[in-house]
Formats: sequence, C-alpha cells, structure tokens
Amino acid sequence: MKEYFLNFSNCYAANKLPYLDFIFTLHNNSAMDYTVNTVISLISRIHSQTQELTNSMLSKHKLVSSHGFILYLLSVHEELTMGNLSKLINRNKSTTTVLIRKLIEEDLIKVGQAKNDTRKKIISLTEKGREFNSLTAAVSQNLLKSCYMDFSDEEKDTLLMLLKKMSRNLDQNE
Repeated sequence: MKEYFLNFSNCYAANKLPYLDFIFTLHNNSAMDYTVNTVISLISRIHSQTQELTNSMLSKHKLVSSHGFILYLLSVHEELTMGNLSKLINRNKSTTTVLIRKLIEEDLIKVGQAKNDTRKKIISLTEKGREFNSLTAAVSQNLLKSCYMDFSDEEKDTLLMLLKKMSRNLDQNE
C-alpha cells in the first residue's frame, strides 16, 4: 500500500512575502523522511500522537488532554484566573470556559471570586481533582517514558534546549 503525504510549507521569497510551496512526497509503507525543512511537520505529528495517546487514556473518564493539562497546571499553581489559564493552555477564553465547565461537572475543579477583584474568577482543584491528578501524572509519566525511549540524559537536555529556542523565536514573531 502506498501513502501520499502533502506538506504545505511556508516559504519566503526574496521580497519576504509568504507563498505556499506544495511538496508531494511518495512513500512505500514507511515513515516520512523528515528534514530540517519539514521539522514543523514532525513536531506537529509528535503533538498529534501524544494527544491521541493521552486522549485514549483519559477518554474512559470522559476527558481529553486539554483537561489533563488544566488539572496539571492547577496542581502546580494552586489557583489561576481564567485569563491566566487561557494563556497557559494557549486557548481562547470561550474554549477555556467550555473545558472548565466539564471539569466543574466532574467535580474536579471549583470556581470562586478573586478576593481583591470580584470581577475575576479564580479556578482551583477540588479534593477529587487532587486525587485525579495522580492518574494524570501516571499518564504523563508513561507518555514521557515512551517519548524518551533510548534517549540519553544529554539528548533530553539538548532536545529541550532546542525546542525552547524554537519557541522563543516564534514568540518574537507574534
């Protein structure tokens, strides 16, 4: 069976105006051969794979990876405003509200008013949410174990450093 991959890579002409460069690659039952010019596709693929794995583990609890990430962030920060949470999970406020509603329905988080500004909503974990975090921590550990299989500590550190650098570069373009 043959697989066809379509890669839309953003390319910039000499005048810096973006145009789409369509690259069609034919593969025979093998993984795509990624290059420095298709690294974003590889990052996207890894993101999709990890999201699918996490979603499959959390689906029995009627949750998705975004819910798990919110619970993790609340375990680290204890309390977050809706605005701060939206920024941390990189979602708009309406999407964050939908995610939060589901977690409230499952009694994993609670929403209260900020003491110094009653217009702001403060989100925190319930006791059930803290207990549930042990499950999400196990899911995260299993995922990391799979991702870092055959990696040395030095390779893990190098990967992290390079991805942070790429993220900073993209932050400068916002």
